Amino acid sequence: MMRRVLIANRGEIARRVMRTCRRLGIATVAVYSDADRDALHVREADAAIRIGPPPAVESYLNIPAVLAAARESGADAVHPGYGFLSENADFADACAEAGLVWVGPSPAAIRLMGSKTAARALAVDAGVPVVPGEHPSDQTDDEIELAARAVGFPSLIKAVAGGGGKGMRVVRSAGEVRDAVTGARREAAHAFGDGGLYIERLIEHAHHVEVQIFGDQHGHVIHLFERDCSLQRRHQKVIEEAPASSVSEATRAALRECAVRLCRHAAYSNAGTVEFLVEAPGTAAERFYFLEMNTRLQVEHPVTEAITGLDLVELQLRVAAGEPLPVTQAAIQSTGHAVECRLYAEDSRRLLPQSGRMIRYREPVGDGIRVDSGAAEGQAIGVHYDPLIAKVIAHADSRQGAIDRLRAALTSFEVLGVRTNAGFLRRLLSEPAVTEGRADTRFIDTHLSEWAAPPPQELIRAAAALAARLVAPDATARRTEGDEPAAFDPWSRLGQIRW
Repeated sequence: MMRRVLIANRGEIARRVMRTCRRLGIATVAVYSDADRDALHVREADAAIRIGPPPAVESYLNIPAVLAAARESGADAVHPGYGFLSENADFADACAEAGLVWVGPSPAAIRLMGSKTAARALAVDAGVPVVPGEHPSDQTDDEIELAARAVGFPSLIKAVAGGGGKGMRVVRSAGEVRDAVTGARREAAHAFGDGGLYIERLIEHAHHVEVQIFGDQHGHVIHLFERDCSLQRRHQKVIEEAPASSVSEATRAALRECAVRLCRHAAYSNAGTVEFLVEAPGTAAERFYFLEMNTRLQVEHPVTEAITGLDLVELQLRVAAGEPLPVTQAAIQSTGHAVECRLYAEDSRRLLPQSGRMIRYREPVGDGIRVDSGAAEGQAIGVHYDPLIAKVIAHADSRQGAIDRLRAALTSFEVLGVRTNAGFLRRLLSEPAVTEGRADTRFIDTHLSEWAAPPPQELIRAAAALAARLVAPDATARRTEGDEPAAFDPWSRLGQIRW
């Protein structure tokens, strides 16, 4: 086992990795930009090293700076977390060349699965069903347009590299193809440095189901069941759950078997997630297709930990150290149901990230509740990084029990100083389509406009009256008696109110 791990990340995932390292007796090294000088992950590490100014490209994405920090700290391993450099094969290569243990899959596996078209070809070779589509070798706009017409409409024009919905366009008719190709190519080139495109048939009203897998360097590959991540907004996951109750038992078994087969075919080791689209779930027409593979720990890994009782970071560290997987497939059991949501500093009506200082921050507690966060009271949410405040995970015996616990946890979460999406998440978790497991990948985008409508004027007036009563009860009472209220400064009364 390694002695000292440098965590090439920040925030909640850096703290999450530290928690496991601390339990295993492994020293930790944090890296930070100037914006994160006083962050929790910096305070909690055994050592911390500055790697640059706030922009990520000059700090957390700066490979020479991260490697220099590893040398300076005496680290013998690097854990990349997720995001930033976690799926950068060049960084993984550079760590190996520097004599550092890379806590992740091999650089070759990262490159293979990082290309959607190469991963798709591997899936076909392994006998895993893929979404019907075309990848023209001639990447001119004319050939892309011909391929789109051959696939048919509606279809998706997608970037060969990257993810997160960037370089992706929905095309519903031949007349939309040319503009969609131009826009997707420009966005992909800017985001990933690669303007390559391919076309897939658009599977509408599908569910997004992913299988957590683990491989070791001794040829063993196991699955840790599956997660349903269908609740998405603009191709970004909002709520995740495990196991996936929306699909049949037969399909769940087939998804797991295909994920393991694909990873054995790729000689894959460490943590990975094989993602699928499930068409017409719960019906006689239910079918599934391979979508892509993520070669890292996922943001939503806590729901898998909740139902299996396993520490996925510990498995990552042991596999990276050359140990065989400490568990067999037969020994892994799924217990209960878990649901996770991501609390963001966000104006959900306008879909805009928020910044500001959190003047109050209180996390929920209770049976079956877990909070993974990098936030602290008094901390500023800046503009340089993802505005994630915390991940909230609820585990219970049943799916509805987990949803109820998560909704209650969001109600008791206290964040003042920045707007959050807590209200949006509570609303989403109350929707019948969500509680009944019927919501597909387009559910949020389809209904967001009606949820984003401003509250009725009657509600606004009632809230204003209640606020006035709380802040100036004497003045409000005199108004009721017909007297002219005295002028007052409501801010002077804040300290007298029990929130």
